[in-house]
Amino acid sequence: MTVISETIEQDLYVTIKNGLKSLHFDGQSIQSAMDVDDPYVLALGYSQTMMGFLLFQAQPAHLLIVGLGGGSLPKYCYKYLPGCKVITLEINPEVIALRNEFFIPKDNERFKIIQADAVEHFAKGSASADVIMLDAYNKDGLPAELASESYYDHCRMALSEQGVLVVNLWGTDAKLSIYLERLRRVFNGRIWYCRAFNSYNVIVFASNDENHKINWIKLLFAASKLEADHALDLQGIVRRLRAGLVYVG
Repeated sequence: MTVISETIEQDLYVTIKNGLKSLHFDGQSIQSAMDVDDPYVLALGYSQTMMGFLLFQAQPAHLLIVGLGGGSLPKYCYKYLPGCKVITLEINPEVIALRNEFFIPKDNERFKIIQADAVEHFAKGSASADVIMLDAYNKDGLPAELASESYYDHCRMALSEQGVLVVNLWGTDAKLSIYLERLRRVFNGRIWYCRAFNSYNVIVFASNDENHKINWIKLLFAASKLEADHALDLQGIVRRLRAGLVYVG
């Protein structure tokens, strides 16, 4: 049985089903989901896979997330990366207004939610981070301005020298290959991607390190060590990246 929350903001609504509280923009998809018994766990496969950035940046000092949703990624990073400052950009004030529904922490010295247009924010050149995560969708899907080559380039310029960009894309999007080619050009070929766990999402990791080269054996070993601190299948992400798993389970 699905219970619809009394909290409904225009096109947004929250449901509770089988122990999961979910944010929706429409009746077709789930934008974010929270385990009501463990609000900080990553309940969806795509968000688990996005945490694969740890394979490239195990201890970022500054993380910037575009797209709040139900706050799954900001909350997880805030709790499990205690040395990291987590800033989230969200353009929609109605989404921010739902933060208490999803137990999103209050703003403090290490955690902040900013209402802002991400395109304008990056174009100003004031953003900087070791990891940037792009997870911004609306009821119509991925906004074109958040997948342009200039936008990806502004994100790259905001990254530190060894910084990593993580992009959540929809695997059945007709423009998927176009987005991947844009990222490949911007990062001079230093991109790796795979299909997320249990979903059609494709997660892309792009390295800003001009000298970065992947040693798959070392990466698998690093994933094993990281799993001691993170309840994530990071070794599974390594295997998917190496195999280039996108359209198969």
